[in-house]
Amino acid sequence: MSASPRAPLPRRTRPAATRALAWCGALSYPILLYVAVLNEHEPTGTRLLLPTALAVLAVPLLRSRPLPTLVLIMAGSFAATATAASKLAAFPFSSPGPAWQIGFVQALVTDLAVARIAATRRRRTGLVGAVAALAVQIATACHYRTGVDGLVSAVVVLVLMLALAWMSGYLVQERREHADTMRAQAAVQAVTAERLRIARELHDMVAHSIGIIAIQAGTGRRVIATQPEEARNSLAIIETTSRDTLAGLRRMLGALRRAEQEGVLSVPAPDLTGIDELVATTKDGGVLAGVEWRGERRPLPADVELSAFRIIQEGVTNVVRHAGTDECRVLIDYQEDGLFIEITDDGRHPVAAGSGYGIIGMRERTALLHGQFTAGPRPEGGFRVAARLPAPAGMR
Repeated sequence: MSASPRAPLPRRTRPAATRALAWCGALSYPILLYVAVLNEHEPTGTRLLLPTALAVLAVPLLRSRPLPTLVLIMAGSFAATATAASKLAAFPFSSPGPAWQIGFVQALVTDLAVARIAATRRRRTGLVGAVAALAVQIATACHYRTGVDGLVSAVVVLVLMLALAWMSGYLVQERREHADTMRAQAAVQAVTAERLRIARELHDMVAHSIGIIAIQAGTGRRVIATQPEEARNSLAIIETTSRDTLAGLRRMLGALRRAEQEGVLSVPAPDLTGIDELVATTKDGGVLAGVEWRGERRPLPADVELSAFRIIQEGVTNVVRHAGTDECRVLIDYQEDGLFIEITDDGRHPVAAGSGYGIIGMRERTALLHGQFTAGPRPEGGFRVAARLPAPAGMR
């Protein structure tokens, strides 16, 4: 029993211990850097390796507290460079000139810190850090450069180095923000496209069902006085179609609610396996749809399956609502380079080719898949809808 309350302690204390170690390393960096330069006989050339390697102590804190870390780095750089210049100036026949080596190395360390700030923080914060670093670097240059020409050249080099570091960090931040924006736009476009697909699904499903209901309601109204049994059958079909449509709407809305809770908008899409059910529903509407399958049936991409099913559904729905005939023919031909669909009938269509939301929707679905679509009266009478959807063999 006593072991259970102790188990979470390491998980709670680990972040605090990590932060403490990061602060200790960053605080010790300027002190150790100063001591390392102070104890060097001649802090130039290869002797700069040890003081430069001490910069790794400030890296952990730089990720979480970049501005305080930059202040500590600048303090250590100024103290180390000024100390090196004073030590070298104490040698006979020497001058502060050789101290430029450690000065520029420390300036490079400072510039890397500025680049990190510019890449991870707001632009104003990066500019403040860059200006502060440049001021300290110029003040440091006064200790290892003598004469106006030497000081001006050192300042120019420092400005160029710092500008390059800040610009590199800024470009990294811009690229990351652009990538985030593109991902957000892609997510919005995906949701919008899915909503449009759902809107089409609702239109096709409801339009098909309402067409069946309208036909059966008209039939029942005409025969209710003379053929009550036939009227009863029409009402039964209306009830069945209404219940099926309502169940489909509930499934779709339920999927939408679950998708919103999970953060993903997705609704299962129908495919060509639902053709038999579609034919049965169309038969209830008074139209017998004969389906002919050609070619070797194979799995097709989901978008091709969905578009094919909806085109067939819309085609037979138009026959039920507008053709004035009791039969139609559906051809589904699996070809090597795609899927060919054809819906034909011998009825009378008052809707001209290319008009009406149904035909527009079928044409749009085909165009999205870079296919070919035609719809219009047949020379021998009736109406023909044909679509060729590209789907090469082996494409999934």
